[in-house]
Amino acid sequence: MRELDIAGAWIHEPKVFPDARGSFHEWFKGPDFAEATGHHLNLAQANCSVSSRGTLRGIHFADVPPSQAKYVKCVRGAVLDVIVDIRTGSPTYKRWEAVRLDDVDHHSVYLSEGLGHAFMALTDDATVVYLCSEGYAPQREHGIHPLDPELGIEWPAHLTPVLSEKDAAAPSLAVAEAEGLLPSYDACRSYLAQLRG
Repeated sequence: MRELDIAGAWIHEPKVFPDARGSFHEWFKGPDFAEATGHHLNLAQANCSVSSRGTLRGIHFADVPPSQAKYVKCVRGAVLDVIVDIRTGSPTYKRWEAVRLDDVDHHSVYLSEGLGHAFMALTDDATVVYLCSEGYAPQREHGIHPLDPELGIEWPAHLTPVLSEKDAAAPSLAVAEAEGLLPSYDACRSYLAQLRG
């Protein structure tokens, strides 16, 4: 696993072994994960979403603690996966990083507690699976509008974003910050320190 420019986000680029039957790869390895992040992944829930081309999901995040860390992979088709640093006080606050996840290279991303997450389907039937450190808890879940101009995420220009009603009604980053919804960098670091013992 290789850490991305935003602290707390990693990409896993496995070796894929193709042959006449198909291919094989290891998309998650506990020891490699623990070595990279400094703690084991607490698997509390596994999700799967199937999206039509242009579907834009996110930006989602949860209260810290415990938040909800995610290990994300696209098993069919392709998505543009985006990690957003929404941790107030972070050296990379308001920055985002995009990674293409698809069923060819089989890359995965891990985003730790406190980071925002979104993705856009680049193909029809884009199927994303993600391992979550905590279960879904509606009272702790929040969103930021993925087209917020302050963030300026460069979604594919040739696709028309299709948002859920909930995501379309999400506040801007500035409003979320003013309302005290965003996690603080210090709180996230403190929680990660607990996970690392």
